[in-house]
Parts: sequence; C-alpha cells; structure tokens
Amino acid sequence: MAKVNVSLDAELVVEAMVLSGVGNPQDTVEVVLRDYIERGHRTEARIAQRDEALREVDAKPRDVEG
Repeated sequence: MAKVNVSLDAELVVEAMVLSGVGNPQDTVEVVLRDYIERGHRTEARIAQRDEALREVDAKPRDVEG
C-alpha cells in the first residue's frame, strides 16, 4: 500500500490521541480515518435499506376505495 505524509497541528493530533485512546500519532490518524470511512459505509447502507423499503411500499397495489 502506498504511504502519504501529512503535516498536522500537534494539538489536533494530541486531542485525537486522547479521545481515541491510541498512544501513537500515526496509529491515531489511521484509526480516526478508518472509523470515519466505516461510518460513511454504514450510513450509505442504512439509506439504501430505507430507500428499498420505500420502493417496496410504493410498488404494492393500492386498494380501490369506492
């Protein structure tokens, strides 16, 4: 896997380290990014399920009221 070097504000990284409970700055940034990506995937999955449920409701024939 390719590596990327990024400069970040030390206070930002220290705060992320404290919040994540990870003691290494490199590992902290990786954990935070992986969590962010996973949250995005979970959100996409929930939206897809909701949209599918709405399509199923719309696809059902409606009772004719008379």
